Amino acid sequence: MTRKKQIIIPIVILIAGVLIFFAFSSMKKPPQEKEEVDNTPIVAVEAISLAPMTLDVDSYGVVKPKYETELVAQVSGQIVELSATFVRGGFVKEGQLLARIDPNDYEAALIEAEATMASARASLETERAQGQVAKQEWKQITDTSPTELSLRKPQLAQEIARVKSAQASILRAKRNLERTEVRAPYDAMIDSRNVGLGSFVGTGSLLGKLLGTAVAEVRLPVADNQLEFLIAQGKDATVNLSGTFAGSEIVWAARIARSEGVIDSTSRMSYLVAEIFDPYALSEKNEKTPLRFGAYVNAKILGVALDQAAIVPRYLVTNGRVALLNSESKLHYSTVTIVRQDGENVIISSGISDGDQLIVSALDYPVDGMKLALIGDKSQQSSEEDVDIKDSESQIAKNDSGSGE
Repeated sequence: MTRKKQIIIPIVILIAGVLIFFAFSSMKKPPQEKEEVDNTPIVAVEAISLAPMTLDVDSYGVVKPKYETELVAQVSGQIVELSATFVRGGFVKEGQLLARIDPNDYEAALIEAEATMASARASLETERAQGQVAKQEWKQITDTSPTELSLRKPQLAQEIARVKSAQASILRAKRNLERTEVRAPYDAMIDSRNVGLGSFVGTGSLLGKLLGTAVAEVRLPVADNQLEFLIAQGKDATVNLSGTFAGSEIVWAARIARSEGVIDSTSRMSYLVAEIFDPYALSEKNEKTPLRFGAYVNAKILGVALDQAAIVPRYLVTNGRVALLNSESKLHYSTVTIVRQDGENVIISSGISDGDQLIVSALDYPVDGMKLALIGDKSQQSSEEDVDIKDSESQIAKNDSGSGE
């Protein structure tokens, strides 16, 4: 009996333990299924737009006249007449009278020179006649050859010289008389006037200063490494000058006329000279806004034209490559050709296509060919999952209500 108890009791304990284990196991809740996490990197992209592009070079300068002339008196005398337009800021035409110096003395000098000329001509004719008489008389006296002195040739040469001297005196007197009238050498604007009515001026006295209005110039400094973006180093290039006039931003068209051909020792810049025709719009056919001398302007010199190019932020280019999102939503690095670095941007001419998706967000551990996802795609996927969960919950609720009935 005792032996049976020793066998039965362990068996009973073992069975009780198994039953208790199954009882506790049935009471334990099953572990919740964890939602699968999508670790695909999310990126932001922008579509690349290729378009024809003209490279330009920025510069600046001050507008100045191409021609400046200081009016200087070439004869002395009193100012007896001044033009009403001979004032600072006045516009004058070529050949217009600006000032007149008292011409009386120079008119008298011309009359005197003409009288001297008449006397010299009369003496010349007399000497020629005397020479003919001497020649005829010599033939009647002897058959030998006469000397030049016998024929009065030296006297004739002297009278010819007197006539030429009188001619020179007339030319000088006429020229001095003409110089009593100070006229504009070209269409110009008066920059300054240094004399008044009644002033006495001597030869070499400064009367005023003119600024030519036909052509204006702007010296444009250009760095040496920027010349490569200009056709023929900027020769005959088109320039757009921008500045303010009466509070408004205005653009004027100009043309590069020449290069100064040297590098400035101070700024280490090359200088291109742009020309603007009729800057003050004085022509009847010119209706543009005047470009005043002394105005400060910014310049864009148009250079090399590219058939297709795109502007990309500089920080998106690494080792000459850009990150693209291909049609399979994978990372693709494309090697590009950088034509120019322009501040925070670079200009790319090849290596990308119109419509390519340029990745503009940072990637922690980028690997060429890795799978990527867009922000919009993730949001849409999350919305679809939420809709599926709500649909499932509503379906379970309907099933439960059906079972209760």
